[in-house]
Amino acid sequence: MTMYAALLRGINVGGNRKIPMAGLRALLEDLGHEGVRTYLQSGQAVFAAGGGDEESLAARLTEAIEERFGFTVDVIVRDHAYLRAVAEACPFPSAELEGRQLHVTYFSAPVDASRFAEIDRAARLPEEFRLGDRVLYLYAPNGLGRSQLATDLARPRLTKGLIATTRNWNTVVKLVELTRE
Repeated sequence: MTMYAALLRGINVGGNRKIPMAGLRALLEDLGHEGVRTYLQSGQAVFAAGGGDEESLAARLTEAIEERFGFTVDVIVRDHAYLRAVAEACPFPSAELEGRQLHVTYFSAPVDASRFAEIDRAARLPEEFRLGDRVLYLYAPNGLGRSQLATDLARPRLTKGLIATTRNWNTVVKLVELTRE
C-alpha cells in the first residue's frame, strides 16, 4: 500500500462547493482506500491505496465527488515520496520563515518557465517564486492575501490546461507527515 494525499481545489470557500470532511472520508473509504484522514476544512485528505497511479486515483476521486456531491472539483493526488521531495527541494529557507510566508502551488503536470516569462520579478521584490517538479514555490513575506506576485501568478492564462492548487508551508509539511508510510 502506498500513502497518498488528495488536494482538492476550491472547496469550502465562502460557503460554496461545500464538502464536509466526514463526507470526504466516507467517500474515500467507499472507493476502497484505507487509513483515510482529512486535514483542515480546505480540501486535504490522505489515504492508502494498493493500486492505481496518481492520475487515475485523482480522476476516480473527481468522478466520485461529482456523483456524490453534485459538482466538479479539481483534484491532484500525490504520493508520500513526491510530497517529501517537494518539501526537501524548497529553494527558500523554510526553517526560518513563518508558514504564511511560504506557499507551494501544486500543478497537475510539469510547467515550463516560459509560462511565467511575462512576470516582472524585479517589480515584485522582495516576493519571489521558483519552479520545481510540478510545483511553484512562492515566498510572500507579508502573506498570500497581500501578495501582488501571487495575484500575477494566478492569472488564468498562466495555468491554462493545468490544475493548480496552493497550500501554505504548514500544510505542505503536515501532508508529508500524514502520508509517512
